[in-house]
Amino acid sequence: MSKKIVKVGDIECGNKELFLISGPCVIEEESIMMKTAEKLREVQERLKIKIIYKSSFTKDNRSSLSYYQGPGLAAGVKLLGKIKEQFGFPVLTDIHSHDQAAAAAEVCDVLQIPAYLCMQSSLLVASAKTGRVINIKHGQFLAPDNMKHPVQKCIDSGNDQVILTERGYSFGYNDLIVDPRAFYHMNNIGYPVVFDVTHCVRKYGIPSSDKKGGAREFLPVLARAGVASGIDGMFIETHPDPEKALCDAASQLCVYDLEEFLKPIIELHNVEVKYR
Repeated sequence: MSKKIVKVGDIECGNKELFLISGPCVIEEESIMMKTAEKLREVQERLKIKIIYKSSFTKDNRSSLSYYQGPGLAAGVKLLGKIKEQFGFPVLTDIHSHDQAAAAAEVCDVLQIPAYLCMQSSLLVASAKTGRVINIKHGQFLAPDNMKHPVQKCIDSGNDQVILTERGYSFGYNDLIVDPRAFYHMNNIGYPVVFDVTHCVRKYGIPSSDKKGGAREFLPVLARAGVASGIDGMFIETHPDPEKALCDAASQLCVYDLEEFLKPIIELHNVEVKYR
């Protein structure tokens, strides 16, 4: 079936060219954010892959109040705006309540709906009404074809600029599994599909600063499986020094390793597109 093309800046998501959503899990100090942006711009230029810069102003679902949650809406969006102006990236951030939508939309090109909140009507409606592109992350608890329901809520609110992102299923306790059938079902909804590979290797219940809190060694095989299954974009959280990251330290990819990581992914994507 034909798939809707969703435009983010100059990126035509769903047009058979692989795009990338990347950046630190949560907004940290400005120097870290800028180092990441500088390297991402280099990767974009060298590999000719379009990039949407992603980072969260608040991580509202951390397992302890003592963990870093981010700088907050005002400071976070201001820094994303600076990155957007200086590096030319479209920018994406996630929101957690309907009253954050308008302020985030003043700067951000894409508003992301967290997986746990993908069925929250008030959040979807408020996001859709901003007119921005909405990236809906697939809840770990929801059958993939049921993602048509949050999509329809956005459409009914006057906005059909939607991207869907897969990020694994809860399987037993504190583990996520990627089921390639999800890509088939979500592609059939008719909107661009992204694979969030770095969140799939998180081990929930274990602090992200603990090396056991992620299984980074599975990133290459999972990324290849997703691309071979016909996705439109990759979601890879990156950081200049993941071991010192303030969130998801065990699963983020070092941004300086990103170029080599992407080369075979892009090649495989180009082969897959040929045979669609």
